[in-house]
Amino acid sequence: MSVVAIIPARGGSKGIPKKNLVDICGKPLLAWSIIQAQQAKEIDSVWVTSDDDEILAAATHFGANVIKRPLDISGDTATSESAWLHAINEIESLNGSIDLVVAMQATSPLREPSDLDEGLQLLREAKYDSLLSVTEVEDFFTWKIDKSNLAESINYDYRHRKRRQQIEKRYLENGSFYIFTPHQLRSQNNRLGGRIGLYVMDRHKMFQIDNPEDILLCKAIMQGYQLDKA
Repeated sequence: MSVVAIIPARGGSKGIPKKNLVDICGKPLLAWSIIQAQQAKEIDSVWVTSDDDEILAAATHFGANVIKRPLDISGDTATSESAWLHAINEIESLNGSIDLVVAMQATSPLREPSDLDEGLQLLREAKYDSLLSVTEVEDFFTWKIDKSNLAESINYDYRHRKRRQQIEKRYLENGSFYIFTPHQLRSQNNRLGGRIGLYVMDRHKMFQIDNPEDILLCKAIMQGYQLDKA
């Protein structure tokens, strides 16, 4: 089988300027996803798609193949699906058909190569059509503010609080990676479909870098769990 990792990394970032190149434990943020995919035994090649020449240069420096992403699918409203589809078409025009895509989020550095390998193995063994990474959420009670500006419980009745053992298991889509076939993406324009599987990651791997304060948090977690030793 031909298995490729595709990492979209746009140049535009309003919350954190040049987010994909910000230093995380001595390397650009983007580099961690590249290195993890390179070290995964089940992945044959690693590709970065970006509209930004500086990001593409950094990706090349760390050994990834690069694809220049067209400007018309690089704006704030562009979907990841459009970037993956363009990248798949480019890769297949160069190297032939792809069997599976591991679509990774560059802003999620808290993962290990084994997560990618185990996700691929799970998809094959369970015969899933697509798969997403998640984190199990325990004791998770959600609230909202109603129209009267008062707190209202959503997924439980606070008057009859359940014991921990009675709470149904729930999972948070952490965005770290998705696995799908090119056919799945092309036919439904969606990363997920058919028989969908969940790959459960460790709880400390649920965080991603969206805001400036996330940088320090992810650095601390990477160092604490020695994820920065790649």
